[in-house]
Amino acid sequence: MRGVSRIIAVVLAVLMLIIGIGVGVVITPYATPPTTKTITETKTVTVSGKTPVETVTVTVAGETKTVTSTVVSTMTITAPGAAEGGLSGEIPIGALLPLSGPLGKFGENDKVAIELAVADVNAFLEKIGANWRLKVYIEDTETKAEVALEKLITFQAKGIKVVIGPMGSHELLKVKEFADSNKILIISQSSTSPKLSLPDDYIYRFVPTDIYQGKIAPAYAKAIGITHMILVYLANPWGDGLAAEIKENAKKHGIGVVDELRIPEGAPDYSAEVASLAAKVNKLVNKGIPPEKIMVVLITYGEASTFFHSAREYDILWKVKWFGSDGTAYLYDLQEDPSVAEFVTRVGLPSPIAAPIGDNYKEVMKRIKEEVGRTPEPYAYNSYDAVWVIALSLLMTGRYDGEAIRSVIPEVLKIYYGVSGYIKLDENGDRVAEQYWTVTLTKTAEGYEWKPVAIYDCKADKVELL
Repeated sequence: MRGVSRIIAVVLAVLMLIIGIGVGVVITPYATPPTTKTITETKTVTVSGKTPVETVTVTVAGETKTVTSTVVSTMTITAPGAAEGGLSGEIPIGALLPLSGPLGKFGENDKVAIELAVADVNAFLEKIGANWRLKVYIEDTETKAEVALEKLITFQAKGIKVVIGPMGSHELLKVKEFADSNKILIISQSSTSPKLSLPDDYIYRFVPTDIYQGKIAPAYAKAIGITHMILVYLANPWGDGLAAEIKENAKKHGIGVVDELRIPEGAPDYSAEVASLAAKVNKLVNKGIPPEKIMVVLITYGEASTFFHSAREYDILWKVKWFGSDGTAYLYDLQEDPSVAEFVTRVGLPSPIAAPIGDNYKEVMKRIKEEVGRTPEPYAYNSYDAVWVIALSLLMTGRYDGEAIRSVIPEVLKIYYGVSGYIKLDENGDRVAEQYWTVTLTKTAEGYEWKPVAIYDCKADKVELL
């Protein structure tokens, strides 16, 4: 790897460490021809509490620069030579987002996050004098697997070699073979199905898999005294996979999964399914099981709103406990309809989702909220980070090539601290989990707000009720 490219990559990594800590960075633009230099780099990462501290010492041709993010208030670094390997003009990246369908609101959030990140990256590239910029091409998958594949084929025809999304595991499963065959790098910000945990493919997932999320509902249920559980889940790879994980973990907690309903994706009406659920609950109650000891776990996306339209018509379904998933955490659809919002806030729908680590996300959250008028789901922060990781990888490789970018990302992540925190990947290219927030919709004087009710510590395998 060329020496100056390495310096620029380290500079960018340090920049991302400092974002959110409030430290300014000034990069002096480079204009001289590329030169080859010998670089010695020493990097130390210290974690104290929740605040990471990184010290980077770089020696270039006898000159040593040391940067410690918590000590330096303003940093000026001169990169005295460009090594871009021919990169110039607009470098395309694709984004496959569900701008409509059951994940439409999430897709809107992530679209804004990606656009903000591209603008931030391009502003930085201008500061350092780079002669290329990122350009993002966004396509709506409609939350449909077939459409996601069609749009990826369109991207491939345009020469796009790296794509953020799709968000749904059913979509990702559909595009995987095409992406692998054509060496198109996919970075999904939210696909969690364990079925996609495969090594040596062209998929990275900046989110943990459901082997972690599947532990939360049973642990939470145990903590509040639940004895019986009914699962309602989408008939797709994500729904099937998460339901299987929850069933397995419920056994460990001595909770009986007494029944389940597998429901279709994106249906306009779930009245028949809700009637069946109410009958199942009444059957348990007639056997002497108190409603407050029964939990219905709902594993859907925006279908939850349609489901609750019918559920609110049954008195018994107001009396049982409910639990959601990452598909319903921060789901704006649940507060758009007053009747649905009333039901959800009354019965509670604690919904877990992989959480950002640290406070770096707050500034990006604020910027997204200003655009869309609501708090985004945490996956939007993964989308923002994905853009920066791609930019770092391009700077390190100096060429636009899916295979090259794929090969360098694990190295980039070793020195990268983004708005979602550190991103450590396992052997399958999936994010290693640290913690989940469990949030529930709450009525406030201003309207509705998602508030945390529990935190799941993945390393300790423990749910803490708040």
